[in-house]
Amino acid sequence: MSNPDDLERRFTLLTAAARYDALRTQEALAPPEEEDEAGSPSIDQDAKPLTREEALELLALGEVIARKASYGRQLTVRSARRAGASWSQIGAALGTTKQAAWEAHQRWIDEQARRQSEGHWGWDGDEVTAARALAGEPEEREAVE
Repeated sequence: MSNPDDLERRFTLLTAAARYDALRTQEALAPPEEEDEAGSPSIDQDAKPLTREEALELLALGEVIARKASYGRQLTVRSARRAGASWSQIGAALGTTKQAAWEAHQRWIDEQARRQSEGHWGWDGDEVTAARALAGEPEEREAVE
């Protein structure tokens, strides 16, 4: 059975998205089995409904894509701040509020500091201070919009 952890190791974001798209297209073109049995015409006469394994793979690939897409999100948030974006603009780009975007970024900064203290790659005190300064507060830089 497919699970996100196994598939995450096997696929890059690009290859996971390509496989997801292929399975999703197959699913969209083929009639559901109950309609097929009733004699309803299919969009593609050669298309077959997904097997159980393919349907489970499609679900797992959706999770893999979400995970892989989110890994670099906070780095991109930092890049947006460095380029002068306001928290309102960043929140809008993420489909959330400026406060929620700022809080998520603060949690990410905290995680980077925690990793350093746990013996993993992470940020030292100066790097954390610089990241917090760049992040500022949600109310700052709003005039830039």
